[in-house]
Order: sequence, then structure tokens, then C-alpha cells
Amino acid sequence: MSTDSASVRRISDEYVRDWAAAHPVEATYIGVPGHDDEMTDYSPEGHAARAELARSALRAVRAADAADPDEAVAAAVFSERIGVQLEIHDAGLDEAALNVLASPVQDIRSVFDLMPTATAQDWEVIARRLARVPDGLAGLRESLRAAAAAGNAPALRQVRRVAEQCDTWSGTAACAADQEGASFFDTLVAGAAVAGETLQGELRTAAAAAASAYADTARFLREELAGPAPERDAAGEDRYRLWSRYFLGAQIDLAEAYEWGWGEFLRLETEMREVAGRIAPGASPAQAAAVLDADPRYQVTGQDGLRRWMQELSDRALADLSGSQFDIPAPLMQLECRIAPPGGGVGAYYTAPSADFSRPGRMWWAVPSGRATFPTWREVTTVYHEGVPGHHLQVGTAVQVADRLNDFQRLLCWVSGHGEGWALYAERLMRELGHLGDDGDLLGMLDAQLFRAARVVVDIGMHLELPIPAGTGFHEGEKWTPELGLEFLLTRTITDPAHVRDEVDRYLGWPGQAPSYKLGERLWLGAREDAQRRRGAEFDFAKFHRSALELGSMGLDTLSERLATL
Repeated sequence: MSTDSASVRRISDEYVRDWAAAHPVEATYIGVPGHDDEMTDYSPEGHAARAELARSALRAVRAADAADPDEAVAAAVFSERIGVQLEIHDAGLDEAALNVLASPVQDIRSVFDLMPTATAQDWEVIARRLARVPDGLAGLRESLRAAAAAGNAPALRQVRRVAEQCDTWSGTAACAADQEGASFFDTLVAGAAVAGETLQGELRTAAAAAASAYADTARFLREELAGPAPERDAAGEDRYRLWSRYFLGAQIDLAEAYEWGWGEFLRLETEMREVAGRIAPGASPAQAAAVLDADPRYQVTGQDGLRRWMQELSDRALADLSGSQFDIPAPLMQLECRIAPPGGGVGAYYTAPSADFSRPGRMWWAVPSGRATFPTWREVTTVYHEGVPGHHLQVGTAVQVADRLNDFQRLLCWVSGHGEGWALYAERLMRELGHLGDDGDLLGMLDAQLFRAARVVVDIGMHLELPIPAGTGFHEGEKWTPELGLEFLLTRTITDPAHVRDEVDRYLGWPGQAPSYKLGERLWLGAREDAQRRRGAEFDFAKFHRSALELGSMGLDTLSERLATL
């Protein structure tokens, strides 16, 4: 990296270029070309090299002279993000990264979902990266050994669950009746019809090696890492505060957030009862959910039926919102919907477009194996969250405004409180705009909101082992445990039980992330209300939304300052 430049933009752009070379898997995720046949070094040495790259860039940004107000904001964003990432590295938590949703074990597998497969040349790239999967997983195992030796081993719950995921992807555990014995990688290369016979042989060999490496990793987790892995799931206050700052980009009062989360949960619970009574007189939310689940009007059949349904709803939302509440650039008018490969957690997620939009933004749906019928009333709001006006507009807008944002802001900066907070705000906005006028769809939206409020109290409560307050009607006075967290979500929400069980494991392995949705939404709602008060009759929804999204991702403290100027 050049250090003689005083330009924040140049330093940030060079950092993304150098980071992509040092982290090829993430380069594919953010759409930076040139590294798709390479594999990230997940060993302690790899983590140390990336940390030194970050330290050098941070020193350069702090020494730089911002050329204008936009560069000053860019410097603040870079300093906050890289600063907290280095704190995580210095605490040894990057080497210890292992959880059921977002850690290197999942990243190495799912990066292949984003790689093109249309030509023989595409498959040559895949073959080279597949051949490097064993090296990537070997480096990961080295880091986990180092973390365990330093007293930072991940919790036993995460070790066991990730081992099960490795079984699925290696083909040593059946994830569906028609895939018994087939690894994810075998299934992937089976589609290489455009590849010649020699290349197909190379792909099969590399796929077998990748599957074997995942099987080795499963054995390592069970036979070696499970020993030093602590049974206690709670992160504790010090570690939780660090992760909370990472996911929020803000230092918050955890006691106030816990209290606020309870108030929001109880408010939403009351409104859900009212809507349930309209669906079926006298019905509880759970009873109303059963009525909706049995109603053919709210059902689609088969995974392809689910994919078509969410594609049609996404396309309709894009058409309805363009030119009214949002100025949607042409590259963002394409959103591709897909079913995720089996083996990961249950639920929907979004992947960003590439920097040049040759790869579109995509919404993925991970569904339970064997399920044939899907209730749509639960998921209308999810499409708005992951797609339009949620993550697709948010992430895609930042990628698209290359003239305003540097490459770090556009491609590499992601703050969960900003991103997930916006996506929850987007769900509420669609209700305001009349897109959730059907009571069934509205109940689904309210349950999704209720679930996110529950995340605030359960996540903070479990990791800090807080007492449950009086007046909540749930084990009052007892301290949170994972068992109480599961019971709470199963009995006080109407979310699919299969999803609930995945969620508890997710919270325990990813401390501080789950509350970022609701806490971020609170800021977005407050900022819009403030802008409406300041602008009065001159307030323009489309202008506010465009200006806010063009800021790019940033920590909530910086975001609060910037939104106050709109």
C-alpha cells in the first residue's frame, strides 16, 4: 500500500485492492475480480498478515488530510471499522471464529454459490479454487488450535453444530433422501456439462478432496477441539461489549437496551393479539397462525414454487416503489431470487452485486430439507427485508454510487446495525405504504418484528446472564439460560420452531449481532421523524431515502450525525 498519499479515497481504494489479494474468499463476496481461483489463508499467519495490512492503512488514513467533508466522513468510517476489527484481532477472536452461521467454515463452502458456471473457463476457475479448499480448512484448524491454546476456544455448542454442517457438506450425513452420500462439492461439479472430459475429471478430483477436507474438519471438531471447548455459552460482559461495538458501530448502554427491548416486545405482542382476533375472533396469535397455515391462499408448493413466488413479489415491489418512495437506478432493477444449497441455517439472506453489476444482487432462501409446502403469510415481510426496499436497495445503492463513495465504503464496509436496522425500517415502511394491508401478511410482519425485539432481550440476557424482570409473564426473577431462551422464543412468538432452534444457536455463537436489527431500526425511525420535524411540508420521502442510502454503511454513531444533516 502506498503511504505517501494524503488522499483518504486513494488509501481506502488501495486497501480494498490489497485486502482482496490477502482475502480472496471475501474478494469474491464483494465482487472484486482477479482472485476467484484463490483461497484465503485462515491460519494464524494469515490473520496476522491481514491485521498488519489493516494497521498500516489505519495509520495512513489517520495521517491523511481530508480533501472535503465527504472525505472527512470516509476517514471517520474507516477509522471506526478498522479500529474495532483490530481490537477483535488483538483479543484473538478472529482465530477463534466458529459459529453456525457466519464463520470461515461456512464462507469457504458458500463462496462457490457466487461463482459463475456458464463456460468451461468458469469451471476451470472453480476447479483451481476447489483444489485449494483443503489448504483453507487446514489453516482454519491451525487457528482454532491456537485459539484453544490461548484460552479462546469457541463454545462446545458451536463446535458440535458446525461439525454437523461439515458432515452435510462432506456427504457423510444425508441432508435429503435424494442426496444421500453426495457431498455439496460432488453436486456442484455434476453440473459442469460445458467442461471437457479432462476438466470434468479435474473437477471430480478436486471435489472429492474438498469433501474429504470437510470430513477431516468434522473429525477435528469432535475429537480435538471439543475437549478444550467450554460448555458455557455466555460471552460475558467484556467480550460482549466488544462484539456489540463491532455490530453497532456505537457504544451503547446495555441495561437501557435490555429494558427498551422488553418494552418493544410487549408493545408488539399486544398488537399481534389484536390482529389475530381479526383473523379468527377470539384467537391467540398461535391459533391465528394455524388458521393461516391451513389456508391455501397463503401457500406455495415446492422449492421452485417458493422461488417463483419470491421472484414475483420482488419484481412487483421494484416496479411499485420505483419513482415514488425511491429513485431506483437501472442496475438495481434486477434482483435474482434463488434457493440456497442445503446444510446451513434456515432462513433468507442477501448477497451483494459485484462492483460492475455483472453479478446481480441475489436473495437466497435456505429451507428445511424435506419441506414441500411453504406458508407465504410469514414471508412477505422477509422479501421486503432482504430485497426491496431492504438490503438490495441499501447495498446496491452503495455499490452504484462510485462517484460519491470510495471502494471501502462501497464494497467492504458493513455495519450490522446500519444494514439490518435499515432492513427492519424497510419492513415498517412497506406497511406504511399499504403493502401489508392483508391481516395475514401483517401478522407475519408483526411476528418478524416481535422476534427481532425478542432477540434484544434474549441475546443480551443470555450473554450477560441477566435476570428476567417482573411484569413480563415469563420466569420472572430467574437468570437467562439457553434453555430459557429457547422456551421464550417457542412460547412467546409464532415463528417456525425449526427456525427458532437455529436462532438460539446463532445468538450464542455470534454475540451482539442479533440486537443490532432492532437497535438500528430505532435509529433510522428516529432520524426520519427528526428530519420530518425539521423539514415540515418540504420533507420528501424519496430524497431522504436516496440521500440516506448514498451515505453508505457506517457505524450508528456516525450515521446519527450524518442523518441529522438531511
